[in-house]
Amino acid sequence: MNSCRRIACSGWRSGLNTVFPRVTAPSLSRSQATSAAPDPDTGEKPRLRAIDLAKEVQQEKTKPPVVGQRKKPQAEASRPAEAETPPPPSGQQKRVMELKRFTQQLQQVHPNVLAKHLLRGVLYKDKDVVITNKPYGVPVKDDCGGTSISSVLPVLSKMMDGLKMKSDSQLIPCLRLEKETTGVFLLARSEEVVQHIHSLVTNNQVQRKYWVVLLGVPVPSEGVIDIPIIEKEVPGPRPHYKMALSPLFRVSETGEGVTKVRANRQSQPAVTKYKVLDSGSGCSLVELQPLTEVKHQMRVHMALGLTCPILGDHKYSHSSILAPQKLPDRVLGKLGLEQSKVRNLPLHVLARQLTLAGNTQDINVTCPLPKYFKQTLKQLHLTFSDEKDQL
Repeated sequence: MNSCRRIACSGWRSGLNTVFPRVTAPSLSRSQATSAAPDPDTGEKPRLRAIDLAKEVQQEKTKPPVVGQRKKPQAEASRPAEAETPPPPSGQQKRVMELKRFTQQLQQVHPNVLAKHLLRGVLYKDKDVVITNKPYGVPVKDDCGGTSISSVLPVLSKMMDGLKMKSDSQLIPCLRLEKETTGVFLLARSEEVVQHIHSLVTNNQVQRKYWVVLLGVPVPSEGVIDIPIIEKEVPGPRPHYKMALSPLFRVSETGEGVTKVRANRQSQPAVTKYKVLDSGSGCSLVELQPLTEVKHQMRVHMALGLTCPILGDHKYSHSSILAPQKLPDRVLGKLGLEQSKVRNLPLHVLARQLTLAGNTQDINVTCPLPKYFKQTLKQLHLTFSDEKDQL
């Protein structure tokens, strides 16, 4: 009976197909459907789909170029129209960035690398002392455990002895140099030599000469600054300590003379000889000879004693604030810098010459000028001659 029902249903369906034949709409592709004529009722064209836009772009690429029209390269065509290449940095900015990068690399590299750099910079050596060229930005000692010259002296000592495993030699720093100072750096091979050098310093038998670039020209061009220095706290939003002058004389109330004042017990005697070697562009190249050892002595005497701060001295260019050094427009133009980039300008202090009194013959060592120092002198049109009579 079920088979009879199936036959009856199939016959019924075939009969309907005979009476009402199936109507099928013609199939349209996507491109044909989207490119159909606008709707006669609204007059709007149908929206293009992403696949149609891609096909149109592909067709534009395959079209032959018009005669006389240059075809843009792929990199130029894909570059946004509004993107512009930033102007290249100036020569001075490149040198500042190179120096900053070089300093950071020296402070982060393996101690053996820094020791090799000091070994290549050796200017003089004998059985008692070693004099090398200290790089800029590397501290002599670092209490925080970072890379410093003192931390690599054992490695440097072994390198100088041919990397002998049983070497008993040592190197000890004798005369202090600030982190931002470059130039001649004295090392002793034993504690006895250190004591001997300290006795030479006490008896004024050690001469150290520095070259600095100053903002301004000292008047007179040669002289001696004999003003004690004291450390003081600077109040303000960012309290800090810095060295300051503690003079023994002050101008009288009538302005016709000076009167002596009582010396501060915490002040330290400080004496600095100076001589202008050349001047120009609102700056000067000056040779300094400190006769005492006080923290930041030369920087304080130049900035506060002569009102001619050292180029790149951001600490003592302002009396009560911590801010980058303010340079005149004339100096900025010569250096090719903007005021916003002055914070990267290095301190221009070079330990130029060291003379030690010896039993038979004096030791006299002169350090060459670093690259950044030479470039600054060239841009400021400051010249020097080794044959000049110096201090």
